[in-house]
Amino acid sequence: MTIHKTAIIDETAKIAPDVEIGAYTVIGPCVEIAQGCRIGENANIQYAKIGKNTRISPFASIGGEPQDLGYKQEHTGVIIGENCWIREFATINRASGEGSNTIIGNNCMLMAYTHVAHNCVLGDNVIMANAATIGGHCHVGFGAFLGGMSVFHQNLRIGEMAIISGASAARLDIIPYCKAEGIPCLPVGMNAIGLRRKGVDKASRDAIHKAIRILRNEAYNTTQALELIESEFKGDKYVDNLVEFVRSSKRGCTLRDKAAYHGKLEESEDNE
Repeated sequence: MTIHKTAIIDETAKIAPDVEIGAYTVIGPCVEIAQGCRIGENANIQYAKIGKNTRISPFASIGGEPQDLGYKQEHTGVIIGENCWIREFATINRASGEGSNTIIGNNCMLMAYTHVAHNCVLGDNVIMANAATIGGHCHVGFGAFLGGMSVFHQNLRIGEMAIISGASAARLDIIPYCKAEGIPCLPVGMNAIGLRRKGVDKASRDAIHKAIRILRNEAYNTTQALELIESEFKGDKYVDNLVEFVRSSKRGCTLRDKAAYHGKLEESEDNE
């Protein structure tokens, strides 16, 4: 174990023997750090479990109190998986609600100045580019990429293997497998490169591409589009997941134009 002499370590912390901790870092209460981790200078970590071989860069803040007026000092935490990289000035708040956790999966990269709010859940292999920000209770699916300075309203979902352009903003769910951009953040096509890199076969990519085109087609309402997709591509696991994602959406999904987006917000206003 290499711990700089200026680091402050709470007596309750559990730290594996080979962990490196840099100068002026503060390891607060209820922290567990697994083997192979490297913690940079001036980091602040509390109420967190950090998986093997994860790197925490200088000035990152993990496990701080949630920015939630309903938080009443209940015991909550942050769980970070293995092989993650949390870059400079990133913030990951602990959860709100007794026994709850903010969760970061394995192999995630959170670039400088990113923010993950309370009770968020990030799947494996998620990348958040510089200054991307997600509000409380958001769920980000496996392999999603959030562009720099993009922002996401609390309680929304970002589907697996979606890629979102920088400086986008969303208040509704973003469907899996798409390329999305803008304010509001609209799907503009399929994330073909990302799907190929994740090993999705061509037949499924073709089915996903056609399914997204149907969802975006103004000739159909959402119910009609889903029924058509199911009739044409039934049995493809990725298309099935896409259909289920849209059907199970509580906030709704942005699929087409701004008029549809704002209409959906007006309908849901009383439920927020």
